[in-house]
Amino acid sequence: MSTATSQIVSQLQRSISRAIYGKEEAIQLALITLLARGHLLIEDVPGVGKTTLAQALAKSFHCTFQRIQFTSDLLPSDVLGVSVYNPESREFEFRSGPIFANVVLADEINRTTPRTQSALLEAMNEAQVTVDGKTLQLPHPFLVIATQNPVEHHGTYPLPESQLDRFLMRIKMGYPSHETEREILRKHIHDDALAALEPVADVSDVLEMQESVARVKVDASLHDYALEIVNRTRKTEQLALGVSPRGTLMLQRAAQARAFLDGRDYCLPDDFKQLAVAVFSHRVVASSRHASLQKKSETTESVLREIVDSVRVPL
Repeated sequence: MSTATSQIVSQLQRSISRAIYGKEEAIQLALITLLARGHLLIEDVPGVGKTTLAQALAKSFHCTFQRIQFTSDLLPSDVLGVSVYNPESREFEFRSGPIFANVVLADEINRTTPRTQSALLEAMNEAQVTVDGKTLQLPHPFLVIATQNPVEHHGTYPLPESQLDRFLMRIKMGYPSHETEREILRKHIHDDALAALEPVADVSDVLEMQESVARVKVDASLHDYALEIVNRTRKTEQLALGVSPRGTLMLQRAAQARAFLDGRDYCLPDDFKQLAVAVFSHRVVASSRHASLQKKSETTESVLREIVDSVRVPL
């Protein structure tokens, strides 16, 4: 990583941290998702900074940003856009929807119907949408940050596995520590940190960093290490659904982005190990037999941690 690129990365991290206090790991994972050309699902209770993280990331570099508040009556055309007849030209003109932005915040994504959720599939997978038989490219970079509340179940539609598989990572913000929350109270007396953020990078800088991430070297031993973790998720009786091949590719891309943020042009085993749970947790399903015997604390994440810890790390 060049000195100039290193400065941009540091400035991005500092910029976001001005609006999100005490959440360095969440900030790093959000940047990893952006640089790995992925999408991020933030699942947590209301009020812990999910939306603020998305807005702070978007405001930290010169880009277009759109927020979509997902509701039960939202239609696919409200997301993608719609063709409107122009009586003067006597032709239909396409008016693009909010999906045509560099950073799209899909707020409370599980509050809309599966039909509208599916409108995001092509966009998230191929950075394009098809409307009225025409394929339209989305801007680059393209990042979807979706939020959902795991506690509230009234009027929600759980995301299907096919939709979840499009997200690079699922993360949780968690409650702030006592000291962090006191700092939040102190700083918000005087100003709004989010409103004060200024861009520190351009779209071209982000695209250049994404290209650099793709060139980060991954040794063959790390391929075997990742595949061993994946194979164990497919064989264990504790999981009814293991990690898909797309999940394996996503882990490699995330590991490359983590190495890049650390200033390396090569991956280490720790890059894969530290990200495996965040990349895989939403791609696996606990088997019904074992889920009924599990305590509340024993989630798919704990199963994945056991698998990751049991696989020998290559030297």
